[in-house]
Amino acid sequence: MGEYQRLVHEFEPVWDSNSKILLLGSFPSVKSRELSFYYGHPQNRFWKVLQSVLQQEVPAEISGKKEFLLKNHIALWDVIQSCDIIGSSDASIKNVVPTELVKLIENSSISQIFVNGKTAEKLYKRYSEEKTGMKAIALPSTSPANAMFSLERLCEAWKVIADYL
Repeated sequence: MGEYQRLVHEFEPVWDSNSKILLLGSFPSVKSRELSFYYGHPQNRFWKVLQSVLQQEVPAEISGKKEFLLKNHIALWDVIQSCDIIGSSDASIKNVVPTELVKLIENSSISQIFVNGKTAEKLYKRYSEEKTGMKAIALPSTSPANAMFSLERLCEAWKVIADYL
């Protein structure tokens, strides 16, 4: 299975003062850490889901993805700032230090937080909900490990984000 590594989240959140929603993952995958950007694994359906829900093409390059998010008033970050983890396994996460979400929320127009998957939901409730004072809406994980959800079902479930934009 591999060994535990103590890792720190090394790339910044994507947001600006006009961001209306915050999408939170748990912690970047190995592939995302290599690319220094969110949802970098080609099998992760995050970008395909956003493209479908927002009916807009998502650019391939990172700078274009950042522009896409900001243009659509979406902030993107993770619940965890640092943790012990084996590879990309959410199930292995322990010794969590949460990200500081409050400043981002206070300096933006965020009115709703969404979490991508059960692990992000559990971690948000445990470490961040009391600090932010905001309940998060849990969405099914876009991870390829979530084989129960087809792309079509994910897109249907994620449509709710459009109501807040």
